Amino acid sequence: METKQSQVLNLERVQALETWLRTTNTKLTQVNGQRKYGGPPQVWDGPTPGARCEVFISQIPRDTYEDLLIPVFSSVGPLWQFRLMMNFSGQNRGFAYCKYGTPDVANEAIRLLHGYMIEPTFRLNVRRSTEKRHLCIGDLPATTKQEDLLKVLYVLSDGVERVSLKTGPGIDGVSAMVAFSSHHAASMAKKMLVEAFKKRFSLNVSIKWQSTVRPSPDEQPSPQKRPPSLLLPPKKLPRHTPSALPPRMARPPPFPQGFCRAVGGPAVPQHSALPSSSHSLSKEDLVSPPPSPVTFLHELCKAAAVGQPLYKTYYSHAGPDGFLFFNYTVHFTGAPATFEGLVMISPGTSVTSTLEEAQRAAAQQVLQRLSNNQLAP
Repeated sequence: METKQSQVLNLERVQALETWLRTTNTKLTQVNGQRKYGGPPQVWDGPTPGARCEVFISQIPRDTYEDLLIPVFSSVGPLWQFRLMMNFSGQNRGFAYCKYGTPDVANEAIRLLHGYMIEPTFRLNVRRSTEKRHLCIGDLPATTKQEDLLKVLYVLSDGVERVSLKTGPGIDGVSAMVAFSSHHAASMAKKMLVEAFKKRFSLNVSIKWQSTVRPSPDEQPSPQKRPPSLLLPPKKLPRHTPSALPPRMARPPPFPQGFCRAVGGPAVPQHSALPSSSHSLSKEDLVSPPPSPVTFLHELCKAAAVGQPLYKTYYSHAGPDGFLFFNYTVHFTGAPATFEGLVMISPGTSVTSTLEEAQRAAAQQVLQRLSNNQLAP
């Protein structure tokens, strides 16, 4: 009974949050179980924050939201990003992450706000965020080359900074330590790279967080000490074209043939086509979709001359953990193809944002089915 009561929303607090969002014109984005402000905010004069600029906040009351938290933490200095972890009941999970522009401001936030009473009898715990940024990829082929793996990772994931290989006793094949630009980039890569290697190269790799020697609190990592061979080339192509996509979809760099030979896979990805279309679509077209799956699927259909995708989404049910399930149907106006399925999403801040998230999830699932040659409705 206590568990059920603890999951009941405090509607007064929710209404206070909505009022604060309207009056301050603050924009929040909910994705992957967290609600984010900034990253960067609409007005930001400085550079992107580096390491040791983020603090971890715990012991937050479950019905305390950004309308109380953001003003408190922005009183120390401008916020680059604030992330509140959310349950799918609409309550927070009791912890958040706050990123400032410099390590000095983050230190000041810890000094001033650790033990701060945010609500009667509730004192915040504020400490430095660990911000793990290194992954260890194991079970790579013994013939793997560092420069080839770097190119592959650059195509498959965002935020890759450098790669180093490890071999020796106790290591099967080759292991790689991969450094990312942020903890978020490393976390997203950790979630998807195992499946990506399996789909692209039929290669079963293992991925775990890499334990590294952390610098002392007063010491910043020195970029010039990094081995030059581990860095990305200074000039690199953008992952997404900023202007409208041409009739033929813009493609990312192909996978290096050396790596394809090392894993025993094809040097050139095979091609697939939309049903009843004379335009073939390669898997490479789907390697690096733009930020919005809906936009990407729209442009993909336009390039293949199969009309436009029409979406119908229907609420199905809510899971015990608060996830929402939606049935969907996607039909192409210029081809006899209909895709149906079920997607799971986290609730948005409004009915409209929830339906938009369901449509994005449906578009992403259709793209994945096209990429995997699962073209049957």
